[in-house]
Amino acid sequence: MLTFERLYKMGHEEVIFFSEPSCGLKAIIAIHDTTLGPALGGTRMWPYASEEEAVEDVLRLSKGMTYKAAVSGLNLGGGKAVIIGNPKEDKSEALFRAYGRYIESLNGRYITAEDVNISVQDIDHVYTETNYVCGIDKANGGSGNPAPYTALGVFRGMEASATKVWGSRDSISSKTVGIQGVGSVGIELAQLVHDAGGKLLYTDISEENIGRMKERFPSAQYIAPEKFYGTEMDIYAPCALGATINDETIPQLKCQIVNGAANNQLAEDRHGQVLKDKGILYSPDYLINAGGLMNVSIEFEGWNDYKSRRMIDTIYDTTLRIFDMSEERNIPVNEATDALAEERLDSMKKIQTTYLGRGSDHRFPGTKARHNKL
Repeated sequence: MLTFERLYKMGHEEVIFFSEPSCGLKAIIAIHDTTLGPALGGTRMWPYASEEEAVEDVLRLSKGMTYKAAVSGLNLGGGKAVIIGNPKEDKSEALFRAYGRYIESLNGRYITAEDVNISVQDIDHVYTETNYVCGIDKANGGSGNPAPYTALGVFRGMEASATKVWGSRDSISSKTVGIQGVGSVGIELAQLVHDAGGKLLYTDISEENIGRMKERFPSAQYIAPEKFYGTEMDIYAPCALGATINDETIPQLKCQIVNGAANNQLAEDRHGQVLKDKGILYSPDYLINAGGLMNVSIEFEGWNDYKSRRMIDTIYDTTLRIFDMSEERNIPVNEATDALAEERLDSMKKIQTTYLGRGSDHRFPGTKARHNKL
């Protein structure tokens, strides 16, 4: 049940329920923290079994976006949205345009983008009704599909992990990488590993995704989902569901590194310590999968591929910095990542006590150029 006590505990500023019966829209937007700027986070569409399940997902994901933006050095807050529905049956132009109108009503406190089961075409329908959206088609001045950029960030994190464990970012060329989930991001990560000379293992429950992998990487080896955790590999890359690092799976893992695109990979925070005790290096998921967020964040000031990739390249150095913090403070990597994010948030909260006068403009940088409605 959603209560004020629950929101206080997780630190959320606002949770909004939107509905439009004429098109079947049922959406929830959670704005977690806007200390650093407007909340930016993707919208996902999922056939949740209950409203409570949807609320739990949007609260957890929006908080993760706050930390992702903070640790990545972006001037953005954290938010997320979920649309309750079957993406194969319930999508329509009317649904996404109605959703866009509701986003517009928030006056820039929340900016959306693609997430699970949302396409560039869907986002373009949202863009018809509001400028507070990223990841729009390149023909409209956006950056398009964020998956390649998310994958690039994950790969930069993988290189940092390889440097820490084996001494060189190029050592991936002699390692086996197991990718769990080869959807839009997973298959792009597979391409980067393949190009670096790594050996690929993969699993998925989608026949379509498996078929694409077989066609694109015929030498990659498919492993049944139930056998994947116990398969020997150097790097385990979870790129599908979260919480795959748990009490049941950790004893099965036969890898030295966990580094993937999935959100909230640890079922509980304590599992970071369990991995550390087992000698498995865990890459902070909400840092290394921030490439997509970094990519869309520059649309408002004029997107270009070179600038996006330069930003994403910094994930390598930040990941190494977090590994060093983990060692220096003798804490697991996930706690070091949280500490880096929270220290930035706290420092920005302190300077906001200074009154800057009525002429100050705290709107998202660059919005004047594109947001002619503001």
